[in-house]
Amino acid sequence: MEATVDIERYADQGRCVAHIDGRVVFVRFALPGERVRIALDEPADRKDRFWTGEVVEVLEASPDRVEPAWPLAGPLAMGGGVGGADLIHVSLEGQERWKEAAVKDVMARLGHVELDEVPVYAMPGDEEAGGLNWRTRIEMITDDEGRPSMHRRGSHLRVPIDTMPLATRAVLEAAAMNDVWDGALPANAQLRVAVPEPRVDAADVATPEALRRAIGDNYAVIVDGKVRHGSRNLTERITVDGREFTYTVDAAGFWQMHREASQVLPQYVVDQIREAMDGRAPRNGRNLVIWDLYSGSGLFTLPLATLIDDHAKLVSVEGAKTAVANARRNLKSAGIHTVQALCGDVLKTLEKDIDPQRAHPDIVVLDPPRAGAKAKVCTKIANSGAPIVVYIACDPASLARDTATLTQHGYALHSIAAFDIYPMTHHVETVALMSRVRG
Repeated sequence: MEATVDIERYADQGRCVAHIDGRVVFVRFALPGERVRIALDEPADRKDRFWTGEVVEVLEASPDRVEPAWPLAGPLAMGGGVGGADLIHVSLEGQERWKEAAVKDVMARLGHVELDEVPVYAMPGDEEAGGLNWRTRIEMITDDEGRPSMHRRGSHLRVPIDTMPLATRAVLEAAAMNDVWDGALPANAQLRVAVPEPRVDAADVATPEALRRAIGDNYAVIVDGKVRHGSRNLTERITVDGREFTYTVDAAGFWQMHREASQVLPQYVVDQIREAMDGRAPRNGRNLVIWDLYSGSGLFTLPLATLIDDHAKLVSVEGAKTAVANARRNLKSAGIHTVQALCGDVLKTLEKDIDPQRAHPDIVVLDPPRAGAKAKVCTKIANSGAPIVVYIACDPASLARDTATLTQHGYALHSIAAFDIYPMTHHVETVALMSRVRG
């Protein structure tokens, strides 16, 4: 079934809202203010509360609409159909407006906080790259013939691909030099290519040969969880406040996807904490105490331990054993001995394993998984009496829910910013700073 509709506003998951005979329709590849022809997804039962559909023809276009830079990720009717880039039809400026609106909406609905504006920061180099070439990790599947593939949106059908435009040049080069695109991989396998961004001058990676030299063996091609080419342990380097930090990370584990996010986010967090702590004395009168929760391999831990206060006492808590082992290695390599790096469930660890000298933090930094920290962890943070909480979130909805919990326990949102570290997708990173105002 097809219909002509007027697009009214942004919705969730990269969709927009229209109506057909009073019924809400969530439309993919649309923009507010447009008139479009859509195909409704089947089945579209008249008893359903809402329908979903996809643009098949644009009759009146928004100024924010552009030709998809990766047509395969665009609308099915226009030669697309694979997932992974649901805003591929939107200009970069339009994507920023979309993401600001999304954050404001979800913070109002779930966080009960009305925001006049939310700054959205683009990553260095993204405008020049047209929003492409940013992913330092890509994941695919192979088809029955061993060809790298992606699922067609909404189905199990695998579509072979011979490139991935969102991947960095380094990822594409590592894939090419290991014949990933040639279809010589095991059939029906999970495939991951991970390459830390070479931190060198652009002139030093101007040619494929130079880029390969810069990559060296610091990459991984992983098939069904096993390293087929490269190294299991990768080396990531970032610079914060002019100081270089080096990390060993698991090629199959979590690290910020965007080539610049691992530098931009720690710098922003450090700057926000410095501003918030200006003139504040430590609660114990001697050393700052900082909690770094969901700390991974120590992305935030190392800068927090050295750039906020050399004598600060830190606790980092992470549930993944490999990540904690790497965090401890990274701390040791950096000569940092003021961190108690703990492995375990965050809530249980906070309840029983914290050194008494670190039990009353001045600052809590948390970077939870997509589902958020949830009420019990937020309550534990509030009960610690921490004056400052910095929350990094990859899902604004989770941030909003947890903000509501912290607000109930005496905190107020001091600032929030969004970071467009997922160009061409509806996803957005947010960093919120909350301060204790009562209790």
